Amino acid sequence: MHLFPSKTIHLFLYTCLFLLFPSPIRPQTWCLLCQSQGNYTNGSQYQTNLNLLLQSLNTTTPSNGYYNTSSGVDPNQVYGLAQCRSHVSSDTCQECLNTSMVDIVRHCPNKMAAFIYYDVKCLLRYSNQRFFSEPDIVPKCSIPNLNNARNPDVFYVLVRELLNNLSTIELSPSMLATGAVASPDFPIYGSVECVRDISRKDCQSCLQQMIYGLRNCCHGNLGGRVLSQSCLIRYEVYSFFGTPSPPLLVTTPPVLSWPLPPSLPPPPPPPPGNKSWVIIIVVVTSILGIALSSFCICCCLRGRRRLRKEKEEQQALSHYLRTPDGSEFVDAGMQRDQILELPIINLAAIQAATANFSNENKLGEGGFGPVYKGMLSDGKEIAVKRLSRSSGQGLEEFKNEVKLIAKLQHRNLVRLLNYCIERGEKLLIYEYMPNTSLDAFLFDPVKRAQLGWERRHNIIGGITKGLVYLHEDSRLRIIHRDLKASNVLLDHEMNPKISDFGMARFLGGNQSQVNTNRVVGTYGYMAPEYAMGGVFSVKSDVYSFGVLLLEIISGKRNSSLHLPEDAQSLLIYAWGLWCDGRAVELIDPLLAESCPTNEVFKWIHIALLCVQQDPMDRPTMSLVILMLKSESMKLPQPTQPGFFFARAVDKSSASVKFCSNNDVTISSLEPR
Repeated sequence: MHLFPSKTIHLFLYTCLFLLFPSPIRPQTWCLLCQSQGNYTNGSQYQTNLNLLLQSLNTTTPSNGYYNTSSGVDPNQVYGLAQCRSHVSSDTCQECLNTSMVDIVRHCPNKMAAFIYYDVKCLLRYSNQRFFSEPDIVPKCSIPNLNNARNPDVFYVLVRELLNNLSTIELSPSMLATGAVASPDFPIYGSVECVRDISRKDCQSCLQQMIYGLRNCCHGNLGGRVLSQSCLIRYEVYSFFGTPSPPLLVTTPPVLSWPLPPSLPPPPPPPPGNKSWVIIIVVVTSILGIALSSFCICCCLRGRRRLRKEKEEQQALSHYLRTPDGSEFVDAGMQRDQILELPIINLAAIQAATANFSNENKLGEGGFGPVYKGMLSDGKEIAVKRLSRSSGQGLEEFKNEVKLIAKLQHRNLVRLLNYCIERGEKLLIYEYMPNTSLDAFLFDPVKRAQLGWERRHNIIGGITKGLVYLHEDSRLRIIHRDLKASNVLLDHEMNPKISDFGMARFLGGNQSQVNTNRVVGTYGYMAPEYAMGGVFSVKSDVYSFGVLLLEIISGKRNSSLHLPEDAQSLLIYAWGLWCDGRAVELIDPLLAESCPTNEVFKWIHIALLCVQQDPMDRPTMSLVILMLKSESMKLPQPTQPGFFFARAVDKSSASVKFCSNNDVTISSLEPR
């Protein structure tokens, strides 16, 4: 007895074969960009130059499949580029370009810039701006094969490994590499290609961005393509390279396995005529059904409560950012229209930018939580701070940082771009600092060599200017309360930017200091009056700056683990050397030959003035700038520093030196 008609079986087998081995896609236009760089008018000089450029492409067979040219002069000059795939014959190349010239004008009428790509054949691009040798690394088009792999995650890993390998090998003269990799079901074929006027380094960067964007369009699909105006990646489960095919790069897939759970044995059949089995099955089924329904209801209620809580948090934060509360902002002299509104970004965009917070994109971890590098869809690089679920910081610190830093605009303060509260996540999105933080260079025995005299001088000056802005020049008088080397970020030119305002507070009205029952910050950088009495002011930040300045001068942490055996902290060590007339020993040996000794002595002098016990004796940051710049200003003799590092230091300890200044005045910065 046949369970299925033969025609049904044949149809089923045909469908399976189609899903596993889809036929090659017929060559067609699949990427057309009519760019928004303005329009030209009919009969204009720009249109005349564009027609001449296209006519030149029509009559010139591209050499080795590539040709670029321009027509006219500014401001109506037109730049054009044509490229054919390496396996395409000259006749087919010219035929493809002729078709593309007609289509690009027909589909992008009066556009001053456009781009068209014909699958497996050719591409054409023109613009009113010169783009030769300038890579476009932002994905512009993507197309997935609509059929899915049986195990999407395994398939995606194999595809990504293949394309990564192809993007890093030496490309052919036609800027093309092809290859294949084995998979459990069938081989995977891949190719990477760039336009031939960009460098191989730019080509690799472009290809990596296309591979990075692959997850968003083609995760688990049996084929896919991602394309910018400068490069293309493609993979399929059939060979699409053309004839003749370039040599294949065959790679070995990683060993991946997901063991299947053991199958349960079927229940024993009920004895004939025994109705009790039927009753048991009905009862058990009913109980399981009720339990499953209850579980689903609980999940729904929990999800609704979570969404309601997130909405309330967003509304509270929005109100917190936009609405003065009658005390803080009025005292600070701010009006409602002075409060900046920071845009919210959705979680999906952040997950796409960071590859769902992958470890590959993790930059580091702080008290707030991990920090990830990301790239938005427009190509902008960002740094994402993700509030840890177990973090001691909560919504208040999150709100505090968003509110304060959103209102601060200074070249030496890190810029906050967006924030996100969604699905239990609390995220802060900053501008990306490619050189990470100051401590990553200052305390690394190899990287510290990159911090020569000029760079340290510029870093100190930038930190000082940032603190002056916070204390005196901003609309709010901000006290950072956690200034340290790890909270100073460095941009691509090694310019410093103060970051992490979760602990920051502002002074309203005529306040000069504030008392708090909750002491936050980092031991070793805390001023004694704050660490032991909860009193903070702008002079608390001055103390932290003094400690940081000593670290920059010496290249040593303010910790006994990185100092001579008899030194309990960098402050005690520096103070002892100063009193003994051996301050030159504090200077980082890497600076010994490049720095003017007198100026470094002045830095040490200023640092010791900043860490004095009495806050009234410490200079303001604006006075620190004056001290750093002046060559003739006489500096007062520093008194004993306020020693506090992880615990209060016993001032009667023999390791703490006291300098007598009865007969010593410093009018010269020469070492004693």
